[in-house]
Amino acid sequence: MLARKYRLSGSRNFQRVEAQGRVFQAKDFGIAYFDRKDTDPPRFGFAISTKVSKEAVDRNTIRRHMSETVRLMVGEIKNGFDIVFLAKTSIIRVPADEIIREVRMAVRESEISKK
Repeated sequence: MLARKYRLSGSRNFQRVEAQGRVFQAKDFGIAYFDRKDTDPPRFGFAISTKVSKEAVDRNTIRRHMSETVRLMVGEIKNGFDIVFLAKTSIIRVPADEIIREVRMAVRESEISKK
């Protein structure tokens, strides 16, 4: 589970990322990110709409796969960012190992990676 200090909460923060942030598109999800211009740890949110699946079990499974991958990669991500993962409808047909691989690749290719 992602530690509380790394979790993005509150609709105001999600709206700020949406309004003022930038978006990186991967195959099955997008990464919206906003640079807070501070040195606090990055914070992450996950948006999986009912358009992806009507079943909460499916949406939560996707969220858990993405969250666990981010938890393992948090040291590779720059400080001072609010980041929201936006699942696309195609992600429901993707196996867990492919979701994990795609999250790793997308983080490394976007501007949020330290490398």
